[in-house]
Amino acid sequence: MRAEIDEVISRIATIILGKPHQLRLALACLLARGHLLIEDLPGVGKTTLAHALATVLGLHYQRVQFTSDLLPADILGVSIYNRDSGGFQFHPGPVFSHIVLADEINRATPKTQSALLEAMEEQQVTVEGETRRLPQPFFVIATQNPLYQIGTFPLPESQLDRFLMRIELGYPDDQAERVLLQGEDRRTLLNGLAPVLSASRLLEVQSQIDTVHVSGALLDYLQALLGYSRRAPHYQNGLSPRAGLALLHSARAWAFLEGRDLVLPEDLQAVLPAVIGHRLQPATEQAEALSVTERMRLFLESVPVP
Repeated sequence: MRAEIDEVISRIATIILGKPHQLRLALACLLARGHLLIEDLPGVGKTTLAHALATVLGLHYQRVQFTSDLLPADILGVSIYNRDSGGFQFHPGPVFSHIVLADEINRATPKTQSALLEAMEEQQVTVEGETRRLPQPFFVIATQNPLYQIGTFPLPESQLDRFLMRIELGYPDDQAERVLLQGEDRRTLLNGLAPVLSASRLLEVQSQIDTVHVSGALLDYLQALLGYSRRAPHYQNGLSPRAGLALLHSARAWAFLEGRDLVLPEDLQAVLPAVIGHRLQPATEQAEALSVTERMRLFLESVPVP
């Protein structure tokens, strides 16, 4: 199993260059049964990363381009009258896939954005009064443009909280960009990718995440982090119990990727910026002036490891 996971990371790294930490975070998010939000400028590889993950993991993948005129039925599906049978027949939408790429999710209206809420939380959708289960595993990978760009609708806090992690890819370093400029087209390389896992095998790997040991001392540290977020005056609201569970699941997945069967404080620290960066909103002008990375660094420095 370890060899398979290492091969997954290795193959994706041939497509997304110079971003090893972000790749491991994305894979940890999927192994922890979460959903991933990638926020960055257009053209830095957000869609390519989602496509590469789906291909290497052997999962059925569909991409939905979110626009201002997209309707909920375009995502969930719709019933159409069938003259031959004399009744309505449901035509499932793209949400009935293992991986759904919600591309530029914040360009759609809030009504359309909310169509994904039940799917992300309950692994099911209710259309025209009937509830339908989604295939397993099920992941939503959403990309988002910065909010200052024209034509964007900010995601509400309730929907942001459904994403286990939010990451940024950023610009590649000089060496990676040179290889990118001189190498083959990324689409061509994607077409040549072979799957390493299958859907059933991925479910087996996910079940292993729950067996990674968490000590009482580690839970003390996690609760200290949660408690600090609720007491500190720098944030509008503290972290919820669901955020605590998100940190725990993510840290377990990170430890698994590191080849360990127990969680260390370093695992919590590695995933914390991606897990809580979009959940903690600054409450002071001083905090707002800091980048997410700086805020998370100060957050970790404020809570000593037991």
